[in-house]
Amino acid sequence: MEKVVITNKKGESITLGNHSPYFLEILDGVGNIPVTIESQKAPKQDGSTYIDNMLESRAISIEGMIITRDNPNEVLKCRRKMQRVLNPKIGEVIITYYHEDMVKEIKGIVENTPVFPSGEGNKGIYYQKYLLHLLCHQPFWLDTYYESREMSYLMGGLKFRLFLPTSFSDRGFKRKAVNDGDVPTPVTIEFKGSAINPTVTNLTTGEFIKVNKELGEQDILTVSTAFGEKYVRINGENAFHYIDLDSVFWQLDPGDNILSYESNNDSIKTRVTVKWKNRYIGL
Repeated sequence: MEKVVITNKKGESITLGNHSPYFLEILDGVGNIPVTIESQKAPKQDGSTYIDNMLESRAISIEGMIITRDNPNEVLKCRRKMQRVLNPKIGEVIITYYHEDMVKEIKGIVENTPVFPSGEGNKGIYYQKYLLHLLCHQPFWLDTYYESREMSYLMGGLKFRLFLPTSFSDRGFKRKAVNDGDVPTPVTIEFKGSAINPTVTNLTTGEFIKVNKELGEQDILTVSTAFGEKYVRINGENAFHYIDLDSVFWQLDPGDNILSYESNNDSIKTRVTVKWKNRYIGL
């Protein structure tokens, strides 16, 4: 069974599926993304030379029917709720797609407020057709990994919690991180505990992130490598000026990535967690 849940920043949501009142009829744009191809052409060259390509924003169109029973006033209430949830002044909404065991999500903003066509077949006492058009500036569907799982890892007689997707501890420790998505994905790295010039390296790409700062046992250092959302924070305060100039805000390549953590001290209390969401070009 296919359904879509749209949730705004206030936590209000509507569910579009095969149940009253919001029936889902057509869902378009979830699989394809426009591609811009970059190429160059020399004088007298046959054809052209391929350089690169970029994915454009994703456009999603949704059509369906509001159907209520017994009370015709419910149609108007359902229209108002849809308008309230998809109010563009609130900001982007989260579109969560469900199909059997698959659950993916993406952020989007309505290109216009919900359309409620009139005329025969579109509007009646107990029904109302609706049209939604959303633009997803970040075109990738994401896994919903906001839940955390725990397991134990034994090393040197010490037992500590490991928070998935990947966590590691102790100087020079290496761990494999698997990106099951279609494209490279940014990471969030969190350091807890004492460390001197902590460094996390993606050995698969040869890129590293190093923060030239001594951290105390109570300090929490967080680094985000997301495009347009990069930050370095210590206890919630901006610490971008501590970043090593040779650092690269690396991402996880699709497939296996070998990560390593190093520090100029040997504290066994330091915990380093790397988190990410797999990205998919379509459903």
